[in-house]
Amino acid sequence: MEFLDLVKNRYSVRTYKEDPVPEELLKTCLEAVRLAPSASNSQPWEFVVIQNPEIRDKIAKCTFSSLVPFNKFAIQAPVIVAVIMTKGHPIVQAGAGLQGTPFNLIDIGIAAEHFCLQAAELDLGTCMLGWFNEKKVRTILDIPKTKKIALLITAGYPAGSPKPKKRKKLEEFVTFKR
Repeated sequence: MEFLDLVKNRYSVRTYKEDPVPEELLKTCLEAVRLAPSASNSQPWEFVVIQNPEIRDKIAKCTFSSLVPFNKFAIQAPVIVAVIMTKGHPIVQAGAGLQGTPFNLIDIGIAAEHFCLQAAELDLGTCMLGWFNEKKVRTILDIPKTKKIALLITAGYPAGSPKPKKRKKLEEFVTFKR
């Protein structure tokens, strides 16, 4: 698949089929993460793949409430991946402080998108979730307080098809300095 076609096909899936996802496909997505670039090759991430239905349901229920229902679809996803942010290399931490740029967050975003793009190429759907009860997820997964759960990613076979993307035109956000 051409890269731009892959990018056009990747979308945030919010309806999933019940079909289980073969572990080999998940390992392929994780290999894409392993190859993702990061500041000074610090690779400030850990990925926890949750397939166990009991644990997955508990995690999914941490992504919505009666007041915030928009992630309720997570309960349908056969897989949830917790993206854990680690501190990374001390030189990168120092540079981040001096620059005022959270390099580890940038690196997490790149790694997560590598996972999602690889999933799309394998006909899997994903959705990155930034809204969840981190404290509860941390307890369920036994993640130490020294690490931050940056994202959750739902994954599975999409039950629907993508809607046309609404995006700005290039002229609205690009300037060429010639």
